[in-house]
Amino acid sequence: MEQDDDRPPANAATALQLIRDQQAATASRLEPDARLLYWPWGVAWLVGFGLFFLRFSPDGRVLVRLPDWLPLTVLFVLLAAASVVQAIAGARAYGQVTGDSARRGRWYGFAWALGSVSVYVGVGRVSDHLPHDLAALLWSATAVGLTGALQMAGGAIWLDRNLFRLGVWISVINVAGAIAGPGWHALVVAVAGSGGILVAGTVSRLRQRHRP
Repeated sequence: MEQDDDRPPANAATALQLIRDQQAATASRLEPDARLLYWPWGVAWLVGFGLFFLRFSPDGRVLVRLPDWLPLTVLFVLLAAASVVQAIAGARAYGQVTGDSARRGRWYGFAWALGSVSVYVGVGRVSDHLPHDLAALLWSATAVGLTGALQMAGGAIWLDRNLFRLGVWISVINVAGAIAGPGWHALVVAVAGSGGILVAGTVSRLRQRHRP
């Protein structure tokens, strides 16, 4: 006997709704959880730059006596962990996607990798000739500025307003922190930067859950 699920749609409206439901289900399976794309980076910035502020505060003060190497090491470890989480989430979601979307994703990821290497190599050549506090500011302001620019580029590529606005926000606070000077920049990024990333992840996740 033919099951109800095997019968063809009764009319065009039912068929159209069935197609929409299947498209929504497919999109939900292919789209990674936004929290995995944003929150690990927010935590990394909050903890990493927070330790920078505690150890290298404005005017050469030390709020918490930590080893000089600890803040940068913790930041790099957390950023690497965030990259792994994002890569795994993206691979699971987009592993079977082909065409222009997949190509955009690969090229965008390549831009992140090569852009970061090229910028950091250049900064490394200059920072050795600067005082420690200015060298730290140069490193952090350059890294945060690159992040904001690439996020705006990603928002433009995929027409993602949330990602583009996050890139604008990060760029603005990066300028404000750099003008404020060494120590203050780390505080601004730790609080406003990580906060912006965590909020963006929360907003994106809520939109995913309420998407028809």
